[in-house]
Amino acid sequence: MGTVKIPIGPQHPALKEPESFLISLDGERIKDVGMRLGYNHRGVEKAAEGRTYIQNIYLIERVCGICSHSHSTAFIQAVEEVAGVEIPKRAKYIRSIVGELERVHSHLLWLGVAGHEVGFDTLLMYSWRDREVVMELLAAIGGNRVNYAMNTFGGARRDLDKDMLERILKAVDVLEDRTKYYINIATKETTLIKRLSGVGYISKDDVIKLGTVGPTGRASGISRDARKDDPYAAYGEVDFNVITDTHCDVYGRAVVRLLELMETYKIIRQLIKNIPDGDIAVRFPRRVPAGEATSRYEAPRGEDVHYVKGNGTDKPERVKLRAPTLANLMSVAKMLEDDNLADVPIAIAAIDPCFSCTDRMIKLEHSSGNSEIVTWGDLRKRSIDFYRTQHGIDFSELNKKYRGNL
Repeated sequence: MGTVKIPIGPQHPALKEPESFLISLDGERIKDVGMRLGYNHRGVEKAAEGRTYIQNIYLIERVCGICSHSHSTAFIQAVEEVAGVEIPKRAKYIRSIVGELERVHSHLLWLGVAGHEVGFDTLLMYSWRDREVVMELLAAIGGNRVNYAMNTFGGARRDLDKDMLERILKAVDVLEDRTKYYINIATKETTLIKRLSGVGYISKDDVIKLGTVGPTGRASGISRDARKDDPYAAYGEVDFNVITDTHCDVYGRAVVRLLELMETYKIIRQLIKNIPDGDIAVRFPRRVPAGEATSRYEAPRGEDVHYVKGNGTDKPERVKLRAPTLANLMSVAKMLEDDNLADVPIAIAAIDPCFSCTDRMIKLEHSSGNSEIVTWGDLRKRSIDFYRTQHGIDFSELNKKYRGNL
């Protein structure tokens, strides 16, 4: 049997966001994977240049619904470094507490998605039910289940009073008990172990070569975590372990995330126990001086990097985001080599991708060096021509057919 190429995406039931994977198969075995990015045409970085720093907090916070606090903290830390402003210690603790609650929310969401992708929908229902505990907690803290808006330049927008801190501790007790149950399932449920073991394998050497980050890299034995390697906020004052695993597959990524949850609960308890009294914010200048800074943040999916360049005005000259999904995407093609076609959904889901965080607009340049401005009409035509030549799909003929049946 010759090689067969199967397109998965940009619209596909296994993908929650549009992205294109071209799978080359020999029978059921995957021989090669091609990826095509750019289906989410987001102009976040360019939009940031036309807005004030304060306006950009709300823009950057909406880069991702699951990592909203991660992105806003990374951005704000970079701006504060350019401005030379040191925030109060209590604000650092508040940022860290909210960040760790967001990690719980993200990891439990991933656990449910992973269960769903392998047909274990009971795990989806259970983990997402327990995720509601932390979602309701985040809503109580910031007024919203997704974009909590806890950050501002110079500190935190809201304080956490004694009653709220006690409520967080009670929620952590409940979540820890449920997480132990999931760890028990992951280590003893033979059907789950066999379904995930050996799937999406990537060696430690390949992880280093491809720049893989977060739980995906740590599941292949790489002990890298920005909270430990380059402490920010209050992480330099808490004790926790960087969880690693040596399975190098989807099963290892599940184990890492579950054990990381136990470390997160430990971090939250230390932060609440040691949170200092005092102000939660200091005055911040409207105009940020000229300068540049890079900020690192260990988001639930991996290291999030933000670059900000100021020019002395109230608007940044340049904002650049590197979401962890972009760092992990290159590893997907390697993971899928010699796997079965049926393993594609869970292998992609195992990096917990957020394609909307990742995609950027691309500027086309001719060999002459001249740039080309592409209109929406041209962009649509290029898309149709690409599918006609690469996949043999002529959408113009399909449109004629459907219009004739109306």
